[in-house]
Amino acid sequence: MSQPWWIRSAVLYEVNTRAFSATGDFQGVIDRLPELQELGVTVLWLMPVHPSGETGRKGPLGSPYAVRDYYAVNPAYGTAEDLRRLVDEAHKRDLRVILDVVANHTALDSVLVTEHPEWLRRGDDGAPVSSEPGWDDVVALDYSQEAVCEYMWTMMSHWLTEFGFDGLRCDVAHYVPVEFWRELRRRVGPEVFLLAESETAPMFEGAFDAGYSWKLFHTVNHIFTDGMPATRLREKWEKQRQSMPEGTLLLRFTDNHDETRAIVRLGERAALAASALMFLLDGIPLLYNGQEVGDTTESAPPALFDRVPIYWGNGQRRPEFLRFYQQLIRLRRAHSALQQGEVIWTFNTDAGRIASFVREGGNQEFIVAINCSNRPFAGHVDGGNAPVSLGPYGVLVRERKWGKMLEI
Repeated sequence: MSQPWWIRSAVLYEVNTRAFSATGDFQGVIDRLPELQELGVTVLWLMPVHPSGETGRKGPLGSPYAVRDYYAVNPAYGTAEDLRRLVDEAHKRDLRVILDVVANHTALDSVLVTEHPEWLRRGDDGAPVSSEPGWDDVVALDYSQEAVCEYMWTMMSHWLTEFGFDGLRCDVAHYVPVEFWRELRRRVGPEVFLLAESETAPMFEGAFDAGYSWKLFHTVNHIFTDGMPATRLREKWEKQRQSMPEGTLLLRFTDNHDETRAIVRLGERAALAASALMFLLDGIPLLYNGQEVGDTTESAPPALFDRVPIYWGNGQRRPEFLRFYQQLIRLRRAHSALQQGEVIWTFNTDAGRIASFVREGGNQEFIVAINCSNRPFAGHVDGGNAPVSLGPYGVLVRERKWGKMLEI
């Protein structure tokens, strides 16, 4: 299926409004738009902007994914007009904005629970149920009912048309029937970007433009933390590609709101090397909420239910992180081969530790080699005559015609 023209060259940035600024509101995001533009990201993903449920809530503030009112804006973030201004100001800077929507479930005290208890999915005992045992702050909606589907289609269209969002990120999309998403696609048209938190193949047949690469994320984590051979990266990549419809884009990430920070899991240099891997493979790279400055304040998933502001440090805490991401994004955006080119896995003389591949397209060819270990490498990549040396967690990107472009 066709995708919005701008998505194949996109760099996504996930914004957790609560933690993004000292004020924890839309204005705090607006104030940093110039820095996001300078960083080079092209699409902002706003986590749910709605009020969170209070009954049975997790932590002091509750989960953003336990939505109490799908048509309301969380007053802690600002007003509907503040949100419109955020989207407008982002558009003025050529940044697109997508909204996080939660279709599968709703808060225990949501408007839907109060006004339409008949819309809830129920167990054999007749009591409302959630989709997972640990999700005890939400209840699932029953998508066998046309009224539920119609409500959600109308609600999602409302945010797209009334606020000017460029797309939707759809939480646990595979828990909702794919027929629902195909009808949403028909209603919103091909120009709206639809991102599924899913890597279930049918979701990308007539519905979503892109999905998650959870399996690759876990493989990368094992390679950098458990000593899993780097050859497993190619195996997982190839298996996932074979399982997906042709043309499916996958989100590549090392950090997101569900995971402990990569800098905490992996360490500083390994976190950068893992990020380079995700940015230089095919798909859509993602940065999460302060990742570009090496933030560790929001280090673990429990921060999702509280407000732990990013420590920005005016770029002085880990300045090498910001320089690294600016350089990496600039390189990717400048060369179509690094955005849309083919991935061709290639030989190196220590395949257990070194991931190496070629990105090829548009008369360009880049050789990429990444040391996934804490030991230096000296050897050969891609059959080249010149030896390659990489420090611990080193990264090399070389344009075959012109020579070395980037080395970390």
